[in-house]
Amino acid sequence: MTSTKPRIGITLGDPAGIGPEILVKALPAIVDRCHPVLFGPRWAFEDGLEVANVTLGDEPEFTELDLARPDDFAFGRVSAGNGEAAIEAVIAAAHECLNGTVDAMMTCPLNKEAIHAAGSEHIGHQEMLAAVAGIPSAATMLMTPGLRVVHLSTHKSLGKAVEFVTQDNVLAKLQLTHSSFTTWGLQAPRIAVAALNPHGGEGGLLGREEIEELGPAVEVARNEGIDATGPLPADSVFNRAIDGEFDVVLALYHDQGHIAIKVHNLHESVSATLGLPFIRTSVDHGTAFDIAGKGVANERSTISAIDAAVTLANGELR
Repeated sequence: MTSTKPRIGITLGDPAGIGPEILVKALPAIVDRCHPVLFGPRWAFEDGLEVANVTLGDEPEFTELDLARPDDFAFGRVSAGNGEAAIEAVIAAAHECLNGTVDAMMTCPLNKEAIHAAGSEHIGHQEMLAAVAGIPSAATMLMTPGLRVVHLSTHKSLGKAVEFVTQDNVLAKLQLTHSSFTTWGLQAPRIAVAALNPHGGEGGLLGREEIEELGPAVEVARNEGIDATGPLPADSVFNRAIDGEFDVVLALYHDQGHIAIKVHNLHESVSATLGLPFIRTSVDHGTAFDIAGKGVANERSTISAIDAAVTLANGELR
């Protein structure tokens, strides 16, 4: 490894999940493109090597967290101790990003129940990282080859997500998407806005959000020089993006965007966080407690997420 490669901080995730396993499986495939710096307890990393049956030629740089293995540790089991390990790794990697010690970070999955048991007030990575960075909010973008989707909201019930569809919120997300893509090297990104209601609301017959909130937000964005289009019916807008008509789709709630990405290409899908003062990508799946410790987890999303961090650190958009 040479100093010209970007330094990518990688968190191990919840030790009881598949994070350590998929990370050690991915390392041989990515060390020629980046300098990985791992964050987490060493015992979790060693568990990953054992479960994956992987022997590494050179051990990667390690920012070791001095956290003992929980007495109740078991693969696939929620534990406050494991939640604490996942939280501490994320916070440590974020501070290294802010300090400029690493060029970007990639996170393996944590378990929301475990971090809640550990006392976290945050529901996931995005909220935790926004707090560390001292910003009010951030946004999730999912990427898979041929399709990018930014989410207006993610961790909200469907009822709350619908309430969040306001002109101000949509405009703010369009502005954030435009500025993020421009920073990453894509000038004048073409942003499509998905409709909330079936068939785009049918002129108000099936809902008025398109008329009262989405359309006005798109109009204001366009007046600001943002190439925004919509709202467009959600049953066709993602195919139009896949065909190359748009660079990114703004989805209005969690499953509207996640389903499109995962149906198109689940195993290579990754997440990136918009609005942070540093680059963060992630695998686009959870801790998979049902298969943790069995050595059968697929590392393709991990490799894709690290590759995405590398390209963004190099000033490019995947």
